[in-house]
Amino acid sequence: MALRAPDVRVAAITVVAGNVNVQQATRNALYTAELCGSSVPVYSGAEKPLLRTYTNATWFHGRDGLGDHNYPAPKRGAENMHAVDAIIETVEANPGLVMVTLGPLTNVALAVSKKPEIAAKVSRCVIMGGNPCCEGNVTPAAEYNIWVDPEAARIVMRSGLPVELIGWHLCRGEAVLDEKDIAHVERFGSVVAHFAVECNSHARVALKTQTGEDGICLPDPVAMCLALDPSVGADWSEHYVEVETESELSRGMTVVDRLNVAGDERNRDVWSAALRGGRARVCWSIDNSRWKEALYSALK
Repeated sequence: MALRAPDVRVAAITVVAGNVNVQQATRNALYTAELCGSSVPVYSGAEKPLLRTYTNATWFHGRDGLGDHNYPAPKRGAENMHAVDAIIETVEANPGLVMVTLGPLTNVALAVSKKPEIAAKVSRCVIMGGNPCCEGNVTPAAEYNIWVDPEAARIVMRSGLPVELIGWHLCRGEAVLDEKDIAHVERFGSVVAHFAVECNSHARVALKTQTGEDGICLPDPVAMCLALDPSVGADWSEHYVEVETESELSRGMTVVDRLNVAGDERNRDVWSAALRGGRARVCWSIDNSRWKEALYSALK
């Protein structure tokens, strides 16, 4: 969606171990960019979480993360620079950049820990992650991207980055591409339209098993849609958000004090710049028809 948006320049793609290992994920990023006719630099990053044992999500997305359709190898490789250094360099070279994260936050946490001042140079940090005030998809309490490296997520939340939290709940219900929507996409007849449907075939079966919903749920494209056009978000509010790292029961839970029941000064409508860390703009609902039209526009 970003690579095909006419008024957007994608400065870099950085890759982290998430649904699949970082080597496979890098190959997937290169292949997808190639399908879009882009030569955007791709940088490979962290192979495991900061402190935890790495756990993939191949049960949901397939062994290769793209539904196991044996896509060919990309024609080019990743850049030599590590993703963490690429994040720092890219932000410094592009003040006001919009950062969009679609996986665990390990690379970003390492980058802001290495050079904290880059946080102030990012205009928006749109995070696909978390499950504010709703059930999780990897445990009852947590969404995968935050659960797999909760320590990294906590660092990012406290870094001063202007976080916009796009939770897993936004890609469910009416946001799911149903049979009619999928047929509509396939009728576009474009390579990227077919790829968007086909690479999610394994995920579609897994979603039906997990939630009973029949269709394709697309959390990452929903996040990118909101990065490209925040007005697609129908309900936003800003709150102090904490990430649970101590309890195994609620590991990775994004704890949003929506009602300010804690009476925490970080959760007030007006706060000082010193209290910026830990605040996030949370999207609670989206205009599902506009979300789907944005997706269709990118795939036609």
